[in-house]
Amino acid sequence: MSYLADWSPRILSVLRIVTALLFLQHGLMKIFQFPAAQPGALDPLPLMLFAAAWIEIIGGTLIAIGLFTRSAAFVCAGQMAFAYFIAHFPRSFWPAVNQGETAITFCLVFFYLVFAGPGPWSLDALRKRRA
Repeated sequence: MSYLADWSPRILSVLRIVTALLFLQHGLMKIFQFPAAQPGALDPLPLMLFAAAWIEIIGGTLIAIGLFTRSAAFVCAGQMAFAYFIAHFPRSFWPAVNQGETAITFCLVFFYLVFAGPGPWSLDALRKRRA
């Protein structure tokens, strides 16, 4: 079991990178219709969704590369909590019914990163080693 514990910091980095890339995709879909237009997105985007998209793009990029990870993760977790309670919760109490599972998952993973940090495979770790 010590072998698994030894890999824990690296797997934290993998969790951070994969989650951030998935999150980034949502912003890219809203703004650039890449890799496809976001289903049901209004054209033009309302200001709140436009701002959310840029948080997803900038925050997702920063978290993916592991730069200012804790701060970016805090902002992104807040955005996802806000998105859940504004867009999903009013539809139903149950996340499986209101389609809010993704927002909840992003929120909790990003909140975890606020406390856990980026892991060893990050620009934050590289900056810390150089300091």
